[in-house]
Amino acid sequence: MTTSPETADPLAADLDAAVLQRYSQGATAPEAALCCPTEYDPTLLEVIPEEVIAKDYGCGDPSRHLAAGETVVDLGSGTGKICFIAAQVVGPEGRVIGVDMNDDMLAVARSAQPDVAAKIGYDNVTFLKGRIEDLATDVEAVDRRLGGRPVASAADLDALQRDLARQRTEAPLIADDSVDVVVSNCVLNLVMQERKQQLFAEIFRVLRRGGRAVISDIVSDEVVPAHLQRDPALWSGCVSGAFQERGFLRAFEQAGFHGVELLERAEQPWQVIEGIEFRSVTVQAWKGKQGPCYEHNQAVIYTGPWKAVVDDDGHTLQRGERMAVCAKTHALLTSGPYADQVVGVSPRVAVPADDTTPFPCSGDRVRDPRETKGEAYRETTAADECCEPDGSCC
Repeated sequence: MTTSPETADPLAADLDAAVLQRYSQGATAPEAALCCPTEYDPTLLEVIPEEVIAKDYGCGDPSRHLAAGETVVDLGSGTGKICFIAAQVVGPEGRVIGVDMNDDMLAVARSAQPDVAAKIGYDNVTFLKGRIEDLATDVEAVDRRLGGRPVASAADLDALQRDLARQRTEAPLIADDSVDVVVSNCVLNLVMQERKQQLFAEIFRVLRRGGRAVISDIVSDEVVPAHLQRDPALWSGCVSGAFQERGFLRAFEQAGFHGVELLERAEQPWQVIEGIEFRSVTVQAWKGKQGPCYEHNQAVIYTGPWKAVVDDDGHTLQRGERMAVCAKTHALLTSGPYADQVVGVSPRVAVPADDTTPFPCSGDRVRDPRETKGEAYRETTAADECCEPDGSCC
């Protein structure tokens, strides 16, 4: 699915080579060992050539969490199965970009693209060659550059590095803040451990504010020991490079995501090796909690069922209490993954933007109702009419 840049570490180079070779073989002939049993919507598979389905490998279906009109990037897109499913989900107004480093996989995906487009009536999929931990470098552009100006000296190498820096800045493979959803199906574990932080930073970079990552991958219940991580067959088989389950969720937090949620978790492990369980999970995480905090006299009420919860900025929400929050937090907690558990309380009179002051987010406090209604509010009203759907009133 993906390989990483050349490295001085011989082990890393061996593991990268094993991944490239195994997935090149998997693009030629199906390999059951690379698959974790997953059910897909059969109606969405009908338009996809059998060669794509037979030679595409994964452990989940992140496409089931997409919506019409979204722009989606699929990391490690392989022969394109998830891309072609996603193309139908997002529809003609949406866009799907597959990113893979394996030429054999890309060849299968690109050859199938015209057939799928003809069957669904539109072509909204693009396949790009790139490393999933470096979504700025256009590898095909690099190949063209090297074809015309090969590196034969230190000066040539310096020129190449300058050209790469310019390309990454002026024409990145995937631009900053340009994507609604990043999906991936069992390839993050193929990235070397020392590059995984960069991988999550790249996912964060390309997502727009309010966008999200939906990632299916294999995780372990214990830390994978070093001798298993050094096994090329286990690494290329999506096993020994697996995140520990709690570390996988923490990686999203450390990259700056919020609303990190375990959407799916296989009850039974896919494999057990030396007593360590490896299973499939699908995680969703959102971008957008960064930014200044301003006072707008707003509050949020956590509806339960827990007595209290803590959000990703450290705010403790007490069940049923009007917890004072800034405008940014109010917007976050009344939308996205929190919308069905949080009620927003807005001021009776909106605070003008010019009158706002910084909101102290260092502690938690309950908002007095008079802060939102106004100290001088003394209105008396008649009871609201309350009518049932059949027209009768209570």
